[in-house]
Amino acid sequence: MADADPRLYRTIRHASGVDAVAIEEPLEIRVDGRPLAVTMRTPGNDEELALGFLYGEGLIDGPRSVGLTDDLAKNTIEVAGPLVREIGARRFYTTSSCGVCGKGALEEVAVHSAPLQAGPSLERALVAQLPDRLLQPAFERTGGLHATGLFDDRGELLASREDVGRHNAMDKVIGRALIDGLVPLHDRVLCVSGRLSFELVQKAAVAGASILVGVGAPSSLAIELAADRGLTLCGFARGPSVNVYTHAERVLTGAPR
Repeated sequence: MADADPRLYRTIRHASGVDAVAIEEPLEIRVDGRPLAVTMRTPGNDEELALGFLYGEGLIDGPRSVGLTDDLAKNTIEVAGPLVREIGARRFYTTSSCGVCGKGALEEVAVHSAPLQAGPSLERALVAQLPDRLLQPAFERTGGLHATGLFDDRGELLASREDVGRHNAMDKVIGRALIDGLVPLHDRVLCVSGRLSFELVQKAAVAGASILVGVGAPSSLAIELAADRGLTLCGFARGPSVNVYTHAERVLTGAPR
């Protein structure tokens, strides 16, 4: 087992013994000194989280200068502006369970993305194996974290992040890809350790990934959005099996390479 990042958990004693538990703390994201969002996250890779979140919301179009401030015990991060679109006085609040909260209308939730390219084609058996190739050392230690992995078309893991929030884990991976110049993710595949929500599909589509794989079930709105955006959505990827819900032309029958 790979060593777990010590920033992601702490050891506590309780009446029944000793446990390693995932850390959850708030992070305020500011752009040019303006408070924009507060997210509940697991500390670590906060620069990636801020960039991935802003990119997924359509507020930046590439990597920016970013760094933690000295405010609130280093739980505030500053990103260089300007934003590529104005959002008025509205602020975002995200939790580790529900993603972005407080957006009333669907048009406020939806973020438009460029049409997805054809992208890679993967054998069905390889798609089913991707969750097993995720690195989740902190989950194995705590049982309390989600993971997102970025893979190439051969199933090689390029980046993996863990967080108490499934959307945070994806934001961190996309933020890493932004920094590394890999976005748009036309030739890459995203894989998540849990269920597939509308927001995860949207983040994947905005980042340009044409295939999103999950261990759990997709929601109805996630399926509708994936179909509309041209994204191949695969759920219940466990062992030898996987369900392909949309754009199945990218999933081939055959043995993994």
